[in-house]
Amino acid sequence: MHNISQNTIDLSKDIILENDRVKLSPLKLEDFNELLPFSLTEPELWDYSLISGSGKKQLQSYINSALKNRATGIALPFVVFDREKNKVAGTTRFYNFDKANNVISIGHTWYGKEFQGTGLNKNCKLLLLSQAFDNWNIERVEFRADLQNKRSINAMKSIGCIEEGILRSNCKSQDGRRDSIILSILKDEWNSSVKKNLMSRV
Repeated sequence: MHNISQNTIDLSKDIILENDRVKLSPLKLEDFNELLPFSLTEPELWDYSLISGSGKKQLQSYINSALKNRATGIALPFVVFDREKNKVAGTTRFYNFDKANNVISIGHTWYGKEFQGTGLNKNCKLLLLSQAFDNWNIERVEFRADLQNKRSINAMKSIGCIEEGILRSNCKSQDGRRDSIILSILKDEWNSSVKKNLMSRV
């Protein structure tokens, strides 16, 4: 796994996170063609997403938005490659980087149906959380989801996220407004138990 010295966080720099199962590479415009089949055949992947990638034009906008946020220094999106299946599986990202408070969020994660429930997500989260806590020395990693997205919420809890509360009607959704659930992992929790537990499950 690529290392960065602690307290040096520059989301404009390309980093690759990888293990035997998965490789996370910075998302680029050229990844559009690899991701397009999901956009055309599995539109339900974005049912709970604030920005839909369903359809060719919407996927292009989705990627452009992610890259724009990276350019402003608040996000680092990745394309996910499953080494076991030798295929691109989806995307994930760091976002909402708050340098002053030393916190960051992980989310905008989606995988094609054939990759769901295979252990891929736990491998991705281990790499992302290790980067955040061990390499960047982040104090808190936050996760958010639509309150109706039970699959995502259960996945976050399974890796050790602690539920904090619900923000009622806090943002627009594709079909109106949504309630968002907030979960997090703190650095002390990562060091004391979450990392060890997650490593034992990948």
